[in-house]
Amino acid sequence: MNPDEILQGLQKGFRVTLGAASTLAETIQDSQRREETLARLRTDPSGLADDLAAKGEVTEQEARAFLDNLMAQRPAGASWSGPSGSSSGPTASTGGVPVAPPDIQADLKDLTEQISAMRAELERLRQQGS
Repeated sequence: MNPDEILQGLQKGFRVTLGAASTLAETIQDSQRREETLARLRTDPSGLADDLAAKGEVTEQEARAFLDNLMAQRPAGASWSGPSGSSSGPTASTGGVPVAPPDIQADLKDLTEQISAMRAELERLRQQGS
């Protein structure tokens, strides 16, 4: 396996994760869509993974465009601040890159755990289908 294949696999996994998170947010709000997604997970997990990867790619592009726009609007030397314009407290940074506040980190950790559970379920269903 060459490094390009590994990188492509990691990128697809990242995009599937993004697509799964996006789909999770949508299906939580719509019970009919949730049932359709779960049914598809049982019948066509590979096709669902491909669709999630495509959706994740779109989400990734939108997020990058949003961040690029945000960074372009931010004056040089300005620090990250809350909606009122005041800093939400001290922010740790690593190499000049701001670190997310603890509540956002907790949300990200929770979403990551949910995605991991979905991936495990997907893998279990793939193995059952084989």
